[in-house]
Amino acid sequence: MGSLKILLLIIIIPCLALGQEIKSTFFSRCEKFKEYDCQKLWDLFEKAHVNKDPCNISVEAYDRLIAAAPFKPECNKAMLWSLTEKWVRELKASRPECFQPLLKTPLASVLEGLTWCGKEGSKDTFATMREPKDNCNIQCNSISDSDSADYAASASGHVTALLNGSTDPPFNPSGVFACVEVPKLDPKKVQRLNVVIISENKAKSTCSHTCLNKLKEMLKGGISYTCKEVSESQIDDCINNESILCADCFSGSWVVRPSVLSFIVLCFLFMF
Repeated sequence: MGSLKILLLIIIIPCLALGQEIKSTFFSRCEKFKEYDCQKLWDLFEKAHVNKDPCNISVEAYDRLIAAAPFKPECNKAMLWSLTEKWVRELKASRPECFQPLLKTPLASVLEGLTWCGKEGSKDTFATMREPKDNCNIQCNSISDSDSADYAASASGHVTALLNGSTDPPFNPSGVFACVEVPKLDPKKVQRLNVVIISENKAKSTCSHTCLNKLKEMLKGGISYTCKEVSESQIDDCINNESILCADCFSGSWVVRPSVLSFIVLCFLFMF
């Protein structure tokens, strides 16, 4: 019996310690955003998953948390992405005046890199599940889908989508970009989706890829579509050279399908 107690301590204490580490990280990051009540956000965060089966948490469980920490990207600065996280992170860090990808939202900044779970019958937050039947850690991060949906719904003007020409297809058809963000783009606010495919010499995907035709079909009426292939060196130039204008980061000609709404009027309207 003594050895069993020791074994239980070995298993449980590290898990609880990791939960406390999540709370500490949450608050230390949150406190950088003076406009938010961090204790309120933490309480809403815990209510979404504590004492719940991690395999049965819906995206909607985090709606109140999302609503308490709103983020509205500026007109023309929303950036969606799939399979291009490396470049998105670098653009976020070096050209914040040009692009405001989801990684930049306050809530995303607070939760970035964290994983968490609740457990039925427990009042604690866990970093991982210990039970063999639980292979549901991804469900514990269902907030990412809700955050992504809210972000896309708030986008206005021209929206950039950074995709990967080195993969086939250039985006994950079952990922957040295709399944959550694109369907949430609001034609009353968004004029155009500008797809940028980062390509190397031996590109596997171009603007003529069949998946992109399906992507166009997903856009709600009134949102136009463009696609451009750019090299990694062009992206690197934009990242490393602040003298390059935001509008010239993906320089060259766009193939544009006419839009119903005026870009200038649209941006003006959503400034207020």
